[in-house]
Amino acid sequence: MLVVNTETIPGYRVVELRGLVQGNTVRAKHLGRDIAAGLKNLVGGELRGYTELLTESRREAMQRMIAQAQQLGANAIVNVRFSTSAVTQGAAELYVYGTAVVVEPETAVAGEM
Repeated sequence: MLVVNTETIPGYRVVELRGLVQGNTVRAKHLGRDIAAGLKNLVGGELRGYTELLTESRREAMQRMIAQAQQLGANAIVNVRFSTSAVTQGAAELYVYGTAVVVEPETAVAGEM
């Protein structure tokens, strides 16, 4: 599955539109990560617990979006975008969406190099 945040994929052409696909996940903060983040806020630096949480959330939402595209018979997703929103205090939704399409490799026109 090709997944891009552009309208086109170099070397491919869109031959069929399959529709909007999306994936999301809602995650709550972990008490251990919260304590560590609070301490890190005192001295500064990366909040690695939250970085890992967001990385896991993006991966899960992407997998759900890709699964939906596969069910529609797509082999690519274009115009992929991410969004986040607070659901409740301490929990957030990570949402990813794009357009499922069928692409095929472009073929060189005879005589072109």
